[in-house]
Amino acid sequence: MKYSGWPDTGELVVGKIDEIEDFGVFVDLEEYQDQRGLIHISEVASGWIKNVRDHVREGQIVVCKVLDVNTESQQIDLSLKDVNDHQRSDKIQEWKNEQKADNWMALALGEDADDETYTAVANELIGAHGSLYDGFKQAAIHGEEALEGTDLSEGEIDALVETARENVSVPYVDVTGYVDLENASPSGVDGIRTALEAAEGNGEVPDEVDLEVSYVGAPEYRINVRAPNYKTAESQLEESARRAVAAIEGEGGSGEFHRERRTDDE
Repeated sequence: MKYSGWPDTGELVVGKIDEIEDFGVFVDLEEYQDQRGLIHISEVASGWIKNVRDHVREGQIVVCKVLDVNTESQQIDLSLKDVNDHQRSDKIQEWKNEQKADNWMALALGEDADDETYTAVANELIGAHGSLYDGFKQAAIHGEEALEGTDLSEGEIDALVETARENVSVPYVDVTGYVDLENASPSGVDGIRTALEAAEGNGEVPDEVDLEVSYVGAPEYRINVRAPNYKTAESQLEESARRAVAAIEGEGGSGEFHRERRTDDE
C-alpha cells in the first residue's frame, strides 16, 4: 500500500534511487504515491564527495530522513547520511512487514476488491493499530476483539481475522476456555479425574504447546493453552475440551465447554 499525501519532516522513508546527477540523487518514495525526493550531494555521505556514484547506484533501495517538505514547489529534501545502521535496519524491516500485510489484504479482500474498499479497510486497520502489519498481528492474537470499535463489517472482520491466523507468526499466543464437568454416576470423583487427565492430553499435546488445566470452582475448570500461533492454540483448546467432555460422558457424567467464566448467578 502506498500512502497519499506527503511525508512529515523528520520521518524516515524508504526509497529507490531513480536518477543520479552530479549535484545529487533523485529517489522514488516506495511508501508514498507519486512522490519523489532529492538527496543533495552534501547529504549523500559525510565528508567530501568526488563522485556520487561511488556511494550509491541506480535501483538501490535506501532509507532516508526527510529534511524538508515544500508542497508548493513539490519538493522533498532528503538525507542519506543522517540515517544510522540501526535506524536503517528497523525501517527496512518495517517496510517489508507492510509489504507482507499488503499481500494479506489481497488475500482477505480478494483480488477483485476495488481501490475504495481496500483503502477504507486499510485505514481502519491503521487507525486502530498504527499500521497494516500490526493490525493483522493483533487480529491473529486477539481475533475479532482486536477490531472492535472499527467501522469494518462483520464479513470484513471475519476475513481479516481468518487471514491473520493463517499467515501471521507471533512469538506465542495464550487462549483460555472453560469446561464444566459433573458426574453423579458411581465413578464420581474418579470419573472427574479421568476427564481432567483427558483434557491435559494424556501425553498427546505437541511439544511446542503448553496446556494447563486448573480448578476454578465446582463444576468449572479452566483450560489455558500457550502456542506459537493462534490457529494452533485455538485448535488445541477445542481439542482439550472435546476430550474432557467425551471422557466425562463415558463415565456417565456430563460436560460443557464455554469460552467465558461463569458468574455465580449463571
